[in-house]
Order: sequence, then structure tokens, then C-alpha cells
Amino acid sequence: MTTKVAVHVYDMYWTNEWTTKLGIGVYHTGVEVNGVEYAYGGHQFPFSGIFEITPKDSEELGENFKFKESIEIGYTDLTKPEIEGIIEQLGDQYRGDQYHLLKKNCNHFTSAFIEILTGKQLPKWVNRLANIGDTLPFVERALPKEWLTPVALQDTVDQQTDPEATADNN
Repeated sequence: MTTKVAVHVYDMYWTNEWTTKLGIGVYHTGVEVNGVEYAYGGHQFPFSGIFEITPKDSEELGENFKFKESIEIGYTDLTKPEIEGIIEQLGDQYRGDQYHLLKKNCNHFTSAFIEILTGKQLPKWVNRLANIGDTLPFVERALPKEWLTPVALQDTVDQQTDPEATADNN
């Protein structure tokens, strides 16, 4: 049985209304497979920065995010347990404390994940600004720090780092 794989793209900054025409923008992406959207964000702890949200639900990401479009990437033959195993393995590579807005961001995760699932690449325009910005140091300093940790990821971090929440689950 094959399962559709889609990438959901979110605008992260109001200037995208103008910069998109120039072929650049600040975008967040997630990968939908089996009715779950997987994405990556930063936090200060040495565990996975990969999190799940309801597909296309920008409210779960926070007020800086606005759904832009979906890109159908292809199909995968992998089962749900196999995909969950891949997410666990990718979590070691995409830890929250290793997030970098330009060098290791959500789009890098999306690209790696869809390549495993489908053998295809993320369209280059999605991460073009990060690739350009990586060569221009002032770009990184100009971007808001709150983009590092989407609200949905912060909820996961809070659950994993709150001793009372951990005690309640045991």
C-alpha cells in the first residue's frame, strides 16, 4: 500500500508578501504522511526537535506562521511503524539544541525526511533565503529568535522537561 507524502509550506514573516516575487522568503515546512505532519524546530535541550501537528494547522505553530501552500511530493511504501522508526532515528540528527536558522532548520529536516520517504528533493525556492543568508552574516542577526521554537514544539519541550508532568505519566 502506498501513502501520499506532501510538504506544507508556511509563511513566517509579513515581508514574504513582497519578497516571494523575488524568489525568496522565510518559510517553515512540515511533512504530512499518514495524516500527521512532522516538523522540526529548536529548543535548548539535547533531545529531538521533531514534533507533530495537525496538518496545515498554522495556529498550532504560533501567530508568526501562516499556511501558504501544499506541495505533493510523491508516495511512500513505508508502513506507519517504519515511518515512526525513521522519525526516531532522525531525532538523533535533528536535536532541538542543534537547530540553526540557516544551517540546520525545518527545511533541512523536511528535505532529509522526504528524500528517505520518496527519493525526491525539496524544491530549492523553499530554503533559498537560508542558503543565501548563510553567506551573509547580518541576515541571521536580523531574524526574530521566537522563530526557533514554534508553539507546538514548546508544548512538547514543556512536557519532557517538567518533572511534575513526567511524574504524572509514570
